[in-house]
Amino acid sequence: MKKKDVGPMDQPQRFLFHALFAVVVLWIMFGHVFGFIHAPNNDMYPRIDSGDLLLYYRLDTDMKAQDIAVLKKNNTIYIGRVVAQGGDVVDITDSESLLVNGHAVYENNIFYKTPRLEGFVEYPITLEEGTYFILADQRETGEDSRYYGTVSKEEIMGTVITVIRRTGF
Repeated sequence: MKKKDVGPMDQPQRFLFHALFAVVVLWIMFGHVFGFIHAPNNDMYPRIDSGDLLLYYRLDTDMKAQDIAVLKKNNTIYIGRVVAQGGDVVDITDSESLLVNGHAVYENNIFYKTPRLEGFVEYPITLEEGTYFILADQRETGEDSRYYGTVSKEEIMGTVITVIRRTGF
């Protein structure tokens, strides 16, 4: 069997095909499946600092407690931790404790009390199906569901997969 002769344009054409294929795969992966975003503020400190690069998974909109969500509410991007979902009853006590379904929530990664923000949300609040109550880790100063109310599935952009620290860049 005779070997096929390779013409002068075959290798450049093959390279361009592979390059185009790689670009299309990356566009699909990072345009529809994954996303990158810079943490907009210190609301999730100390886990996530302002400016950290976050990789998030866009296809996961069924959140559960302790997931870190990227969401867009009132044309503003927020990062927050899911503490309750549809059907749950959320209350914040006068002693600044978080209650979900009448039970105190123990969060070993939260170092601050959870004060009420008066005038925004009436407590206790029962979440409708398809909604979430999301709190910032920086409970004393962070903007979260105490400020902007419950978050619907449609407002969730995805679940944070990993944090790439900005220090050293």
